[in-house]
Amino acid sequence: MASTFARTGRKIVAIGRNYAEHIKELNNATPKEPFFFLKPTTSYLASGGSVEIPSGILAHYEVELGVVIGKTGRNILPSDAQNYIAGYALAVDMTARNLQDVVKKKGHPWSAAKGFDTFTPIGDFIPKNKIPDPDNLKLTLKIGDALKQNGHTSDMLFKIPRLLQHVSSIMTLEEGDLLLTGTPSGVGPLNPGDNVECTLENDGDVLSRLVFNAVQRQGGYQFRD
Repeated sequence: MASTFARTGRKIVAIGRNYAEHIKELNNATPKEPFFFLKPTTSYLASGGSVEIPSGILAHYEVELGVVIGKTGRNILPSDAQNYIAGYALAVDMTARNLQDVVKKKGHPWSAAKGFDTFTPIGDFIPKNKIPDPDNLKLTLKIGDALKQNGHTSDMLFKIPRLLQHVSSIMTLEEGDLLLTGTPSGVGPLNPGDNVECTLENDGDVLSRLVFNAVQRQGGYQFRD
């Protein structure tokens, strides 16, 4: 599992609007139940790689705690959720914000805005015994020396057991799938030439570090409003 979830997992399930301050900064409505969308596994980018920003795209970073599913589960009870978790991974959900804004206004799906190749940078797998309390973790993201995001998983509106319950009541979660749990406030643009460093911390101890840079994508999609 430590080196294979990104290759063997069949889907990325990304929770949206799970931190109140992030909801406010994007002027979104607070959901009454967990809200999620899907990202393709082809969007994975290992630490040390380069996020490729397509022509005309305003790309936003969103640092998140990822939950790696350890076994297939359907209709998972919150009280049993831990039995379906293999571990965790630090991740960034990149978003083509201007494309997302256009399709949201038209009532169209978000898949393209979230699904570009390289748009899900991920750190190393962390076994769940290394994180006894996933509600007590600090998430940070820096561009260069500037701290952009500095949040805490204790601020999640919906906790991980509830997220697993909700998602698995709709679609089966399978071994190797990644559940992204939402981002704290501070999201903003990533530009070609930027260098990013993210950390996942527990009481000052760094559990994971994720680094990547941004480059201009050559060829492929071009955004036209």
